[in-house]
Amino acid sequence: MLETVEISTVSTRENGKRGRPKKDEKLIVHYVVNATAVRNEEITLNEKEHQGRFIIASNDLNLDAEKMLDYYKNQSKVEKGFRFIKDKSFRVSEVYLKKPQRIEALSMVMVLTLMVYSVAEWKLRERLKETGETIPDQVKKQTQKPTLKWTFMLMREITEVKVEVDSKVVTQIANMDEIKGKIIRLMGKNCEKYYF
Repeated sequence: MLETVEISTVSTRENGKRGRPKKDEKLIVHYVVNATAVRNEEITLNEKEHQGRFIIASNDLNLDAEKMLDYYKNQSKVEKGFRFIKDKSFRVSEVYLKKPQRIEALSMVMVLTLMVYSVAEWKLRERLKETGETIPDQVKKQTQKPTLKWTFMLMREITEVKVEVDSKVVTQIANMDEIKGKIIRLMGKNCEKYYF
């Protein structure tokens, strides 16, 4: 809301020169508004009431408003997952399919892969939280919320080595360290049987 509004005029010469204008010289008139702005608290409160409101709709008629909002807020987790699929290391852009059935099949495999990835990441984070243990992140800072992609990077140097000793083939795991061992233990007995 504006209070104490004063409007005045200022004339300037058309050619931009200073000084007194000549008798028949054309002038440009400018208007200057001098006013004091005051906040109307009633309008401000009314506007704040309507800020941040949006409509969420669903075709599931059994969802209440709170549950629908909760699903909406967790949508970013799903988007993060699809960002993982679009990552260059996943090499989706190198797949050339034309038949709709094959595209659907590949999409299904990718969604299942994303599900397994998400469950494994969730399981690792839950086990880290339960045990109070941590693993280093990309900047060597200890964390209980690593991404599974980073965990794969930590695990990538593990190698299975087969050595023949006295006509017997002995299988050993090379490049195992404390962090890799901790990750394997945290993932459970099914994971341990492959490495230990």
